Amino acid sequence: MGDTRELVLRHFAALSAEAAANGVPQDVVGRLLLDEIIRVWRATRSLKDIESELDFVRSNLDPDEDYAFMRP
Repeated sequence: MGDTRELVLRHFAALSAEAAANGVPQDVVGRLLLDEIIRVWRATRSLKDIESELDFVRSNLDPDEDYAFMRP
């Protein structure tokens, strides 16, 4: 999976740089990417599965808190 992550991060860095060079705010890039991710997921995943994925991310947004499934 490391190679896959590196591939995605390399392309994301290029997208971010191109967007910045064209005056596109990173917030806009993020929202458009999220739209595209959801479109891709909908092709192969149920709405409930997508909802669960997004809920997990929402529940774990704070990097200073343990994941919800972790115990002290």
